[in-house]
Amino acid sequence: MKLEEIVQFLDDFLAVKDWEDKSNNGLQVEGGKDVRKIVFAVDACMDVFVEAKKRNADMVVVHHGLIWGGIDYVRGIVKRRLKFLIENDISLYAVHLPLDAHPRIGNNVQLLRLLEIEPEGQFGIYKGKPIGFYGRLENSVKLEEITEILRRKLNEHLVTLNFGNERIERVGAVSGKGAFALVEAIDIGLDLFITGEAEHSAYHLAKESEINVIFAGHYATETLGIKALMNVVGEEFAGEIEVEFVDVPTGL
Repeated sequence: MKLEEIVQFLDDFLAVKDWEDKSNNGLQVEGGKDVRKIVFAVDACMDVFVEAKKRNADMVVVHHGLIWGGIDYVRGIVKRRLKFLIENDISLYAVHLPLDAHPRIGNNVQLLRLLEIEPEGQFGIYKGKPIGFYGRLENSVKLEEITEILRRKLNEHLVTLNFGNERIERVGAVSGKGAFALVEAIDIGLDLFITGEAEHSAYHLAKESEINVIFAGHYATETLGIKALMNVVGEEFAGEIEVEFVDVPTGL
């Protein structure tokens, strides 16, 4: 496949131009014109790039890219990363907020679907647009049951703040560094708020507001959307390109 065809598909499918984002979404580094294999990963880092080269990939698609607003200097780590990609003719495509908020394959929709919840609304306003989703369990369950499901399917080291109802019906999710949406989760009456990164300030806010919170890990909660995107790309270009996921967990 031609690189430009794949980029056009991703731009359109993810509606990257509809988002105001600190991330420079889209093609950040242009490699070779032809693409036979794409690896997908959460972070643009040397571990991922080296693995991409080992797997003979022509392109890397990530959630957290290299360029956030612009490049101030090409030196140090920035130089080494860019040099590796350019010397090996590997393209880099990044998609941040559009992947969090995508209604079909986004991180937050996928988090709810781990619990067999279909989204019924959005919350978590970021830069003027909602990126989180919430929904309702068909039958209420104990918080411990949800925690066990997420430990098994997502992250065995998650952290739970058990401050709300013992039985859970309404659940909302904002992946990654999503604790900013806790106030909205409280306002719309959720029984459980699921996010990624644990933030100290969320503890007392959750306790005094009597809401349950699960911090399931920044990395873990953001593997879901990029894997789902990989499957979409693999189906769209079946027989023309290979796709693989590169797992480089941070434990955070």
